[in-house]
Amino acid sequence: MSTIPNTMNAVLTKGHGGFEVLEFREDVKVPMPKSDQVLIKVLGAGINNTDINTRTGWYSKSVRDETNSEDSRGLDEDGSWSGEPLNFPIIQGADCCGEIISVGSEVDMSRIGERVLVRTMQQYAVNYRPYEFWTMGSECDGAFAQFMVAFSDESYKVESNWSDIDLASIPCAYSTAENLLERSNIIQSEVVLITGASGGVGSAAIQLAKRRGAKVIAIASSKKINDVKKIGADIVIKRGESLSKVLGVESVDVVIDLVAGSQWGELLEVLKRGARYAAAGAIAGPIVELDIRTLYLKDLTLIGCTFQNAQVFKNLIGYIERNEIKPLVAKSYPLKDIINAQKDFLSKKYTGKLVLVP
Repeated sequence: MSTIPNTMNAVLTKGHGGFEVLEFREDVKVPMPKSDQVLIKVLGAGINNTDINTRTGWYSKSVRDETNSEDSRGLDEDGSWSGEPLNFPIIQGADCCGEIISVGSEVDMSRIGERVLVRTMQQYAVNYRPYEFWTMGSECDGAFAQFMVAFSDESYKVESNWSDIDLASIPCAYSTAENLLERSNIIQSEVVLITGASGGVGSAAIQLAKRRGAKVIAIASSKKINDVKKIGADIVIKRGESLSKVLGVESVDVVIDLVAGSQWGELLEVLKRGARYAAAGAIAGPIVELDIRTLYLKDLTLIGCTFQNAQVFKNLIGYIERNEIKPLVAKSYPLKDIINAQKDFLSKKYTGKLVLVP
């Protein structure tokens, strides 16, 4: 059993705001697991939009702009994803790859030494009630630290030759992408259009959609077109181009949207009659204009995707262990460099995930 220190390095988020609310500390008390929890030595922690959105309060209904603008800072009262005030300071970090080094009294000691991925959206704490969950780094402390506690039931053993950094890129982005595909019921040979395709969720969605046998059309900036093709997209459209002109109307079975913004209406125009639209993000802005006639005259289904059942994460563990997907890590940073890492993330100059190493 590893020696457990009394204090650890961790990044505390002291409130909603800019980078000034992030504080790297070397004297944070190491948490101890409760009876149904495990203590995890964090080996890698990916960076995600939700970490930054929570910090800035972007989830507040007062925010109407894109995620990385000066206008993206919301009100404390409803700045979290759930709309409930957060109890600051918190330790964020929605992604965790780590090693179990201690267990609570109700957990089998044999779990010590397991390498695990922690489920980002956790139902154990709410008795597995549908559409209720805790999010790592929001309702409970996350992985921007040397150690963290998690419920044993939400800590999934993974047997893989992937590196710790590779594994740390998976939980939030890939579970979000898998959930989008699962909820929209994508099947073989369907045409799937993916926005924000060079980011963590978008690049994951490309891989996961190809795994299902779909034809993938991706939207990305001109600088990242080749990168996105390498991930597996069949066609890549430059961001800002007219989708109707490039693809033609009623040419797509499913839209997987992470962007929203001013071009949102075009996404519905290119959907076939009876097609599906699924969303789990709005990085270009959450306020869109809907012509309700397009919705009902084309018999479209619009799907909001946040809640994930346990099968989504189990699917990912299986895909990893069978090497059916590949990690896409662009860069890693020491935990103390979190501000530089988040600035790089917001600059969107990288394709794939950025990972912190405590």
